[in-house]
Amino acid sequence: MLTPEGSAHSKTSSAGAQNRPLTRPFPRRNFGALFSVLASLACGFALCFFLEGASAAGPAYELAHPLMIDAEGAALQIPEGQPVDIFRAANGNGEVTIRFVLPNGRLRMSLVPATNIRPRTAHATPAASPAPVARTEATTPVATIAPVSPASSPSAVPDFGTGTTTASPPPPAAFSNGNSAFGPNVLIFDPSMTDIQQRVDKIADQQKPSQFGEGRYALLFKPGKYNLNLRVGFYTQVLGLGPTPDSVLLKGSLNSTDRGNVTTTFWRAVENLAIEPSGDRGNCYWAVSQGTELRRFHVKGNLWLFTGAGGKEWASGGFLADSHVDGKVVPGSQQQWLSRNAEWGNWSGGVWNMVFVGIPSASNKWPPQTAVEKAPVTAEKPYLYLDEAGNYAVMVPNVVSDSAGSTWLQGNTAGKSIPLAQCYLAQAGVDTAATINAALQNGKNLIFTPGIYHLESSVNISRPGTIVLGLGYPTLIPSGGTAAIQVADVSGVRIGGLLLEAGTTNSPTLLQVGEAGSTTSHSANPTFLYDIFARVGGTGPGAADCMVTINSNDVVGDNAWLWRADHGAGVGWTENKCKNGIIVNGNNVTYYGLAVEHTEEYQTLWNGNDGRVYFYQSELPYDVPSQEAWERGSAKGFASYKVGEKVTSHEAWGIGIYSYFTAANVVSDNAIETPNAAGIKIHHMVDVHLGGKGGINHVINGAGPGAFGKNGEGFQASNFNEWPAR
Repeated sequence: MLTPEGSAHSKTSSAGAQNRPLTRPFPRRNFGALFSVLASLACGFALCFFLEGASAAGPAYELAHPLMIDAEGAALQIPEGQPVDIFRAANGNGEVTIRFVLPNGRLRMSLVPATNIRPRTAHATPAASPAPVARTEATTPVATIAPVSPASSPSAVPDFGTGTTTASPPPPAAFSNGNSAFGPNVLIFDPSMTDIQQRVDKIADQQKPSQFGEGRYALLFKPGKYNLNLRVGFYTQVLGLGPTPDSVLLKGSLNSTDRGNVTTTFWRAVENLAIEPSGDRGNCYWAVSQGTELRRFHVKGNLWLFTGAGGKEWASGGFLADSHVDGKVVPGSQQQWLSRNAEWGNWSGGVWNMVFVGIPSASNKWPPQTAVEKAPVTAEKPYLYLDEAGNYAVMVPNVVSDSAGSTWLQGNTAGKSIPLAQCYLAQAGVDTAATINAALQNGKNLIFTPGIYHLESSVNISRPGTIVLGLGYPTLIPSGGTAAIQVADVSGVRIGGLLLEAGTTNSPTLLQVGEAGSTTSHSANPTFLYDIFARVGGTGPGAADCMVTINSNDVVGDNAWLWRADHGAGVGWTENKCKNGIIVNGNNVTYYGLAVEHTEEYQTLWNGNDGRVYFYQSELPYDVPSQEAWERGSAKGFASYKVGEKVTSHEAWGIGIYSYFTAANVVSDNAIETPNAAGIKIHHMVDVHLGGKGGINHVINGAGPGAFGKNGEGFQASNFNEWPAR
């Protein structure tokens, strides 16, 4: 591993644990997490006492109108007069969370308009037993919320069509606005507030040690200026709500919560705002690794991609798009990075693999830099904002070809604005796949609010042009061995900002785009996948054959990290099984920023023609138990990047593949394998031996130097310029 000055460091180890590469150190004991668990238990006991006391006193309210709910797949009508308790007070959309008892004695929670409840009278007539209501898939009744008339304040929010089904109440949020229509874990700030610093500090302190915790947060800033020092922890997304990044200006600092070794600083994001760094020589520090993103970001100063703390300065990847840096970008010890459609004053250095696409005047000095003048097809990620009337809306940027530079520097981004009334806001602990699919079938777009969603079946997207966005790293876990999301072979779907996690029942894939054998062309209106992150293991055992499967033609990916966990809970060769990170069967598929790690066979298997990849980062699995367990006939190991034997046209730029075998002395014959077809071209490749045992024999197709470290141990990077070799 290299320091900013380029000197080498050996790997480190933790007492009682096997050595890990510096790209993924073994996590320390987390006493903060233990404290959080104990605190959660204490809160749970307190909640139980509260519920018991409320029940003893008897419900103080009743339903003023019948309520339709979903009860284990059957519609159930709760009649007028049903006794209810208020579990959570009215939010900014005039809704309250109520609790009531079903005929089977179980407690249920629902989110309803405040007008749907009334105080109980002393002689209220007991409610009749709820009556089941027959339904079919085509006529699934869904309780909807009546539109709210916009108030004079910009925070007025129209009809969201929030679901009402729950299996268990969501956990109380420690940092809730109390008035956010997006749920308790979306905090909305405006410049008049005086307690913003304290509130964001509490979230940062909570999320800093929470690599595998359950907290999920989105911090939304209305247009204006803020004096703020903002630290961004795990599963936290920071969003400006203006039409351009400069509409929201933070004066102070913005950085990740970690310093020094940030190789496990995952899952955090900043979008659509400007930062004017104060102090520290005008530097903004964004020291992160995979699963992160900077989009629509304006740095009125310099951007450092490492912390500059001195000593063990390791960072492992990141993503920047549609952004502008007034000063210089300093990657320092950052190993690999993808920048797309941006501008900066200067970029200096890099370690192994720095790829620039659509960056005016970017350096193309390999190693480690690769520059592609224009991005062939892009459409920036849709974003939440406040329109000219002060109402929430989603901007869907236009599809453009052969682009360079940011979309907003000379004016507002061109695109289509969708009122939020056309979106369904899913709530974790409230919605199921059934309620979400019913909303999609009714023509709604979909926004997942922060939380963890256990899905009994796939979320099915079948309408062309559907928009699906996640706020605050919503995590989708299929419980029945299905995909988390299935997309039909249709045009113009946009999906962004999701963390897909394998359940304990094996799924064939976690995200499927198009049915197997799809042949329709979508070149006039491609489907786009933004910030798609997936994992198998880490929070516990999980299994999936593949994480992402693309069968449709003309799909564009923009930032992905697909990770079979190498640390955390449920980690082992037989505990978190996953063969492939991504399989691409469609033609004309393009990916900007693709990272795939540790799967047990090919990390990436590309079977479609005319594919393009701009930046690829991969680590082979650490825990291969033996060479015999990792062979294909006479071939040793699996290449990370495999182009299928029938492919005749494929091109990729900036391909980095690393090894660190810990369990056995194994090798992979090639980091990359492709057919010997004239239409296949790979530019700028590097294989890296991070330490451990074994290594990689060749870069590509039996050509290019291997990587085994010095004298069979330690660090070694081997570069290869072009395939076919010139």
